Amino acid sequence: MTTNEYAVVLMQDSLQGSTEDVVDANVNVVNEMYSALLSAEEIAADALRSYFVDFYLTQALAGGFAQYAFAVTDREEVDAFVRGGLQAMGATGHLDLFDRTAAAFAGLNDDDTEAYLDGALDESEERPSAVAALDQLDIDFESLLETEDLIALNAAWLRSLDNVLLLDGEEALAAHIAGRVALVPDLAQRQADAEEEALANAPTFELIIRELCDVAGYTLEKITMGDPNYIHDGEKTLAWHFTTDHGDYLMVEEDDEAFMINPETTEIIAAVEFDDDEEFATA
Repeated sequence: MTTNEYAVVLMQDSLQGSTEDVVDANVNVVNEMYSALLSAEEIAADALRSYFVDFYLTQALAGGFAQYAFAVTDREEVDAFVRGGLQAMGATGHLDLFDRTAAAFAGLNDDDTEAYLDGALDESEERPSAVAALDQLDIDFESLLETEDLIALNAAWLRSLDNVLLLDGEEALAAHIAGRVALVPDLAQRQADAEEEALANAPTFELIIRELCDVAGYTLEKITMGDPNYIHDGEKTLAWHFTTDHGDYLMVEEDDEAFMINPETTEIIAAVEFDDDEEFATA
C-alpha cells in the first residue's frame, strides 16, 4: 500500500456541502487521477482510504460482501485501504465486522464460495451453514450503519485532515492533475498500455468503427450514440454515430460487412468485411 505524502485534493465548495458532497468530491478527484493514469503510489494515501471505504460501502449495499469481493481485482491492496480508512475514521464496529467477514469468506471452500457469490436463487433454498453465516454478516452490516454511518464518518474525517489542497473549479483540478501527470517518467508506456487494454475490452461495434476509420484514413474522436431506427437500403437497422477529424459519420452492419456512411449524402466512405472471429478485412 502507498505511503506517499501527497495532499488530499478536494473542491472548495464541497466543504460547505453535505456529508455526501465531501465524500463524492474525493471520489471524483481520485477517479479523475486514475483516468489520467496516475497510479496509487501517486495519489494521497488518505484520499485512497476514503475512496475505497466508500467503494466498499457502495458494493456492500448493492450485494453484500459478495459484491465487494467480486468487484475487486486486487483484494490485498484494496482491503488494506479499507481497513486503514475504517480505522482512521473511528469506524471500529465496521472494522471488526469487515475483518470477521473477510476471514469467513476466505474460509469458504470452492463450492460454498460459488454459492455465496451466486446469491440465493430461491428464497426456500437451504444455504450451506458457512454461506448462511456470511449472509447474516451482510445483514449485520446494514444494521450497523444505523449506529456507524460510514458516509458521515468518512466526511467528518476528510474535513479534519490537515494535509488537504482545496481547489476552486474544474479548471483548477484539471491543471493540477496535468501538472502531476507531467512528472510521470513512464507516461508514454502507461498510455500505450492503457490504450491496448481499452482495445482489448472494447465492444465489437467500437472495433468495427475504429477499423473503418483506419481504412478511410480518419481519426476517431468520439462514438456519440446508437440509433436503432436508422433506415439503410429501405430497412430499419441499428446505426452507430461517431465523430472524426473529418466530421460526423455513422456505421451500419449488413450480413458480413460494415459500412462507414456520410449521414448527409449517404455516401459509403469505407467498408470492411468480418468473419465470426471478428477479424476484419478491407472490403
